Amino acid sequence: MALELTPDEVLTTTRSVRKRLDFDRPVPREVLMECLDIALQAPTGSNAQGWQWVFVDDAEKKKALADIYRVNATPYLAKGLAATRDEQRDQQMVRVRNSSTYLNENFEKAPVLMIPCVEGRPEGLEAGMSAGLWGSLLPAVWSFMLALRARGLGSAWTTLHLIGDGERQAAELLGIPYDRYVQGGMFPIAYTKGVDFKKAARLPAEQLSHWNNW
Repeated sequence: MALELTPDEVLTTTRSVRKRLDFDRPVPREVLMECLDIALQAPTGSNAQGWQWVFVDDAEKKKALADIYRVNATPYLAKGLAATRDEQRDQQMVRVRNSSTYLNENFEKAPVLMIPCVEGRPEGLEAGMSAGLWGSLLPAVWSFMLALRARGLGSAWTTLHLIGDGERQAAELLGIPYDRYVQGGMFPIAYTKGVDFKKAARLPAEQLSHWNNW
């Protein structure tokens, strides 16, 4: 059942959810397919629709994917935080690191993991072609996350499993043709514990916008 949220509320309260993922509540396949149908309305370069979506609810495969993720995530999260010279943002980063550590320790407990893929490989592409490749996938992924939020589910966009041999290992585990498709991340999916998410602290638009010149 969809939440009673305005479009602006969905857009401004869709967060990376980690600690508030409900690992004990099953996620029906039909709900995910409903969200995916919505996501597939997103723009895609030349209308190629070269995307593929891999959902994983098998316990052994989820554990294997979580272990691949941890190879990079565990040492990354063990590093110290880089100060931003902004007290509010530094405090926020501490919370992000803590919740990321929690997810790293519990990744396979999510009812479903999802890996979005797009046809093509980014290696050696010029900037314009690379932008076109990712621009044919990422809008749909974000639409999927918005559709989840509108239905009381949450996720987190993670990419650490893609570093080093991780992407290839995940491809071999799931039968993804590595030479033809690149993975755009790995997403734990679950209903959220509560639905009262707030806007994030962000810099004001005036500090980030440029008109006619940088």
